[in-house]
Amino acid sequence: MITCLAGGVGASKLLRGLAEVAGQEALTIIVNTGDDLALHGLWISPDLDIVTYTLAGAVDEARGWGIAGDTFTGLARLGQYGRETWFQLGDQDLALHIHRTDAMRRGVPLSGVADSVRRSFGLRSRILPMSDQPVPTTVITDDGPMHFQEYLVRRGARDAVRGVRFEGVERAEPAPGVLGAIGAAEGVVICPSNPVISIGPILAVPGIREALRDAPGPVVAVSPVVGGQSLKGPTDKFLRGLGDDVSATAVARRYQDFLDLLILDEQDAAEVPAIEALGIRTRPTKTIMRGLPEKVALARDVLAALRETARA
Repeated sequence: MITCLAGGVGASKLLRGLAEVAGQEALTIIVNTGDDLALHGLWISPDLDIVTYTLAGAVDEARGWGIAGDTFTGLARLGQYGRETWFQLGDQDLALHIHRTDAMRRGVPLSGVADSVRRSFGLRSRILPMSDQPVPTTVITDDGPMHFQEYLVRRGARDAVRGVRFEGVERAEPAPGVLGAIGAAEGVVICPSNPVISIGPILAVPGIREALRDAPGPVVAVSPVVGGQSLKGPTDKFLRGLGDDVSATAVARRYQDFLDLLILDEQDAAEVPAIEALGIRTRPTKTIMRGLPEKVALARDVLAALRETARA
């Protein structure tokens, strides 16, 4: 049984490979909800959705998000009514958001909705939000604070990052099943997601970081940085904005208190001594996932690392 901490696109690629190799039923996935937002009166959970769509084989591979073949008639009509259309929502997306919002208004927690959605797609993996309480990520910029989705989607991540806040995280609790999944796992995988705004919100929820330190199985992470660049999304901007360099070593430092091994791309093999000086083992390999064969190959490396890494 493997427990994974996941953000969006990069994480979903590895999860697809892990599901192929280990089987969906072996995976419990704890998903970032700091990206969640309310728009058009609907509650939108982008990372929960892309993880679900990807494992179901429904994701639009070309765009990297949404459902393949979806239409955007509803969004176009919203624009005709003078509503904001900067956040792209397909018609099948809107159906999910309507279902989620109605259920939550009737008192179903986000974790309960996530479970109903994954079952509707026939998925055998457990998919858990990090918390049932909202913990929106705020990005501090020279133009002031803004929700992460406004920073990323509406403004195209063009602003320099001056800081990050996870609003209300001190009052949040891990969603039901989260701590138990970490404590019962044979191994924990930190997916190749932005360590600041995808994995960072999960680690900020009280109790989760401590659970990782105490986990009986090894904790292995995959670096989202390759050759000094982020493969997907603005990881580089967030690391620089918080005073870090853009490197696998910087990723390792953010997980140093609980991480046993970091899988990094073979391009970054020169960083191995610096990472191992932190007390973290390393495994250089190919981490760029362009298609299913690369996803499966990296998943096999991750599973091998878990088998070979024991906790004292």
